[in-house]
Amino acid sequence: MELQPILLLLQLITFITLPFSSSSTDTISINQSLADGQMLVSSGERHTLGFFSPGNSTNRYLGIWFTKLPDQIVVWVANRDNPINDTSGLLSIDPQGGMLLHSKSTAALFWSTNVSVLGTPLARLLDEGNFVLLQQDGADETVLWQSFDYPTDTVLPNMVRKTGPDHAVRSWKSSNDPATGDCYYVLDPRGSPELILYRGRATKLWRSGPWNGIAWSGIPEMARITFFNATVVIDGSDTTFVWGLRNPDMIARFYLDPTGTLNRAVWQDKVGRWNLIAYYPKEQCDYYGNCGPNGNCDPYRVAGDFPCTCLPGFEPRFPNDWYLRDGSGGCVRKRTGNLSCGGDGFVKLENAKVPDTTMARLNVDMDLDVCGEECLKNCSCTAYASSNLASGVGCVTLYGDLVDTRVFAGDGQDLYVRVDATELGMRARMLAPRLEILYEDKDSSVPIFDVNDIFDATGNFSLGNKLGQGGFGSVYKGVLFDGQEIAVKRLSQTSRQGIEEFKNEVRLVSKLQHKNLARLFGCCIHGDEKMLVYEYLQNRSLDFFIFDKTQGLQLDWPRRFEIIIGIARGLLYLHQDSRLKIIHRDLKASNVLLDAAMNPKISDFGLARLFGEDQTEANTNRVVGTYGYMSPEYAMGGLYSTKSDAFSFGVLTLEILSGRRSNQCHQESPSISLIAHVWELWKEGRAMDIVDSSTLGGSDSTDQVMTRCVQIGLLCVQESPVDRPTMSDVVFMLGNATTLPSPKKPAFILQGKYDDMDTIATGSSAIPSTNRVTLSTLVPR
Repeated sequence: MELQPILLLLQLITFITLPFSSSSTDTISINQSLADGQMLVSSGERHTLGFFSPGNSTNRYLGIWFTKLPDQIVVWVANRDNPINDTSGLLSIDPQGGMLLHSKSTAALFWSTNVSVLGTPLARLLDEGNFVLLQQDGADETVLWQSFDYPTDTVLPNMVRKTGPDHAVRSWKSSNDPATGDCYYVLDPRGSPELILYRGRATKLWRSGPWNGIAWSGIPEMARITFFNATVVIDGSDTTFVWGLRNPDMIARFYLDPTGTLNRAVWQDKVGRWNLIAYYPKEQCDYYGNCGPNGNCDPYRVAGDFPCTCLPGFEPRFPNDWYLRDGSGGCVRKRTGNLSCGGDGFVKLENAKVPDTTMARLNVDMDLDVCGEECLKNCSCTAYASSNLASGVGCVTLYGDLVDTRVFAGDGQDLYVRVDATELGMRARMLAPRLEILYEDKDSSVPIFDVNDIFDATGNFSLGNKLGQGGFGSVYKGVLFDGQEIAVKRLSQTSRQGIEEFKNEVRLVSKLQHKNLARLFGCCIHGDEKMLVYEYLQNRSLDFFIFDKTQGLQLDWPRRFEIIIGIARGLLYLHQDSRLKIIHRDLKASNVLLDAAMNPKISDFGLARLFGEDQTEANTNRVVGTYGYMSPEYAMGGLYSTKSDAFSFGVLTLEILSGRRSNQCHQESPSISLIAHVWELWKEGRAMDIVDSSTLGGSDSTDQVMTRCVQIGLLCVQESPVDRPTMSDVVFMLGNATTLPSPKKPAFILQGKYDDMDTIATGSSAIPSTNRVTLSTLVPR
């Protein structure tokens, strides 16, 4: 249309339309208009449509926001790139049925739906936040246009994501300007569909990984989130993705901020604020192609180590750059030879993010075994994976370089990487000696280190490499021939931790991967010698810091708080989020190790016990553990559960806060434990009196968090296990300013005048008789 007819049309619309009536709620008909200052409110009052000015801007935009929230959170903008510079904006439906946003003073057009309606047009704001243009034909209504198809920076529940650039989610330029920003993400249908986040026209920042029937491969934690569901439908070249809330009363959103971060947030009415529950990218290995082609990013390597490794059968393209911690050049096939299309095989990479599938091929009807066979038949196929973990049927095969692969802690999926016959033979020789000869659980096998390699690494267990002495033996630092630093737990031949405890520790820890758990690399058995090879953590154990006034100065309150949260998350993983359900039974300060960044890692699983999926508690007539950390039902009756670990966590939290050992005498009351001392102060309203002076922050907010941690610690050490919170509850309470219940009387433990005790194992001759608590005769309830 030429300009003059458009101006005449707009002037005609302005003349014949009636002002929007305040008695109306969610609709605009052909004989109405919505002026600046007027609003549509959805039928359930969840969303509002109207004119607004963002931040400190004076420009006016037509947008949609949450109605009942205290801050105006805009989720959609009509004229984001064409603002109105005054309050003359008017939203109308033209005679042909399309919606127009124009100026009632100048007739300038700022936005339109550019659709025609044959029947009677009607615009309505739905309660889910979707603004729709309807064509009415009698009692029937047909959606001709909807805002859900043209998002700005936000995706709401039930908003169907479609493929193509027209349906991309694009960031604002800034908090004051909703214009199209530099960052956007799209649902890419090529190969196996996935969400890809870009900066600029072609720079990939992050990708979700392909949909595997349960979650996006690069967001495996989606499978554990219970408050929302997600569905991906692949129908030929047509792919859609939609997520929804299981509780329709919840308020949640995905939004892309101007920095290029994709955020998932839930509104919490109780505290009146948004809870950011996830964001992407969140760590170095999330960034696209961080380790280059055929590289694998592992954020759980020893703290401070370069996170990049090469996929099986590959080596760094530029070794010097790799040494300088630059993995962008990626990896190339080893010089042993190229793939031959004869004699090749696959190496399984567990807990992986499937590489970029843009050039992949998807077959939703092929099972995984046939998938591998088909990949071997094609000389260009370099890897394969399951495309549907839920059904077990579905195959995605990859070709050329494998880009943007990473490792997850206990999540992710299996990726099968193609290697040549030479690499297969070498790996078979490396993995031949397995621990499975010791017990029946063949899935728990881990590599066995040669004893000579351990002797070389530790300098024949020299005193200079000794890191510490525990109840079951000594720990030494070592350096393997490839430069990998390790910690070797050498079990004493007279130790009460016999072959069963040794097997137990290997059986459990070999299956665990979490950033707050110490990683087991392998083990070594040589005659009567039994050794466990762990990752080396530079800063020793937590007790070295919190019980020493000088070393304790290195742990200010923010760091201590992060340590408390990290320990809680590690326990939550053991109790709930891992494939197993594990009770640690010996959580204490000396069994929490610290990496170079002072991140906590729970260690020493010799006493841990595996629970069945539905099992809640167990008992034993051989009570082992550490005095001061054991729950009363375990110490006195041999009964243990996740709540006994929660008790130990509560004790440890109070130790971190106070800088005092749980069994240390107190000048004020030398006959009572730390728990009893804290309880007395709590009842008197003097909870902050227990806080180590080196941690004091000097602000009201800091004191509130410290007091909150004291209360959480007391909740965990309540006498009855039923009253104690689960570790899931603890993690939530630590991360959210919710109202906490008042703690009941804790389990008091009377003691004599001694300062410290090590692990108690019934019948152990290693513990002085004056410090021993005899538990071997107790009968479990």
